[in-house]
Amino acid sequence: MLFYFFAHHGAWSFLVLIFVGIVLSIWQKTITYVILVFVLAIFNVFTGQFVNAIFLNQFGIRGSAIITLSKETSSTLNDQYIWDYDVVMKTADGKDVVTKFSTTTASLYPVRNSILIPPDGERFVVKYIPGFEKNIVIMTDESSYGKKRITHENLEPVQKARNQFESSPSNESFRKAYADEIRTFLENPENATDTINLIQLKTILSQLQNK
Repeated sequence: MLFYFFAHHGAWSFLVLIFVGIVLSIWQKTITYVILVFVLAIFNVFTGQFVNAIFLNQFGIRGSAIITLSKETSSTLNDQYIWDYDVVMKTADGKDVVTKFSTTTASLYPVRNSILIPPDGERFVVKYIPGFEKNIVIMTDESSYGKKRITHENLEPVQKARNQFESSPSNESFRKAYADEIRTFLENPENATDTINLIQLKTILSQLQNK
């Protein structure tokens, strides 16, 4: 519950922490606590959801969730509008829990310098702590939309090598580089669910090897 408060209520948590620091400083008759708590409060504003994500990944259990409504707000972050999301989460024992998050409060794991929110209506994997199920972390790489993103990124070297090869099909080094990138993609277990590209690339690799 504490991690949820810090992750979802940055402004309030800042004020609460400052108040605690002032009380401790008065009690102990030293300004040290105000300084330390101020630094902690600033740190929490920018990293609260990251700490929450790490905590839930470590100690939470798996469930699934789906976004039922996404709504654009008038607030912005890095010149992009912030969105609010209503969510229904299904626990491991089948219980439905209504919760919500926003672009700025969503906890995502693995922690990255990007905000990857699932599409509306598509079920995704989450982790939560039993007893306070509304606090969830989205397991991006275990969810369908996250796996598609990973596969898309893994395809980029293949596409680059293909374009290079097609620019000069008689270039042996280009042909070899293209074949090597295809093999790398085919051997990567992250791409196991991309059956369409796997079939196509196996055919292309066979053609390249027969030339």
